[in-house]
Amino acid sequence: MELLKEKIIQQGRVQEGNILKVDSFLNHQLDIELLNEMGKEFKKRFHGKKITKILTAEVSGIAVAAIAAQYFHVPVVFAKKTESKNLDKDTYEGSVYSYTKDKHYKIRVSKRYINKEDNILVIDDFLANGQAALGLKEIIDAAEANLVGVGVVIEKGFQEGGEILRKMNIQVESLAIVDAMTNNEVVFRK
Repeated sequence: MELLKEKIIQQGRVQEGNILKVDSFLNHQLDIELLNEMGKEFKKRFHGKKITKILTAEVSGIAVAAIAAQYFHVPVVFAKKTESKNLDKDTYEGSVYSYTKDKHYKIRVSKRYINKEDNILVIDDFLANGQAALGLKEIIDAAEANLVGVGVVIEKGFQEGGEILRKMNIQVESLAIVDAMTNNEVVFRK
């Protein structure tokens, strides 16, 4: 998606540890017009697929998932990272390791919101090691629902997440795939 690549080049910042900061338009401050175009693009890429819900992980994936959901006309469910008194006790769980936070999380979704009749599209902001997508897949599998595919805004193609998911025969659609990041320069896959 050329519009996204241009935005990454203009406003993205490469930091030590293979971290790509896109917080000026994706995961801190939001560029709603860009998110809207991403939502349209996900709808194109998953055209013809029967999708009943979009699933994402708290927090950064919520904005992208919510905007995309308007094109699929389905609800968004997000897995919560923290336990709280207002979260149903009966939940599906998955485990996720966050590289940027260097922390393991249990993610949870109430059993009220996913069931075995659901065809679920996972949407997230980044795909690197695949941990978030695999944790969400654990939840989908526990619910005996159907994983239709995984849509991500930015895939770090030099890390193994995309390869792991594709070897599992999961349709992965990345709006931009970064093959390298050096000296504040981002190299995209052709």
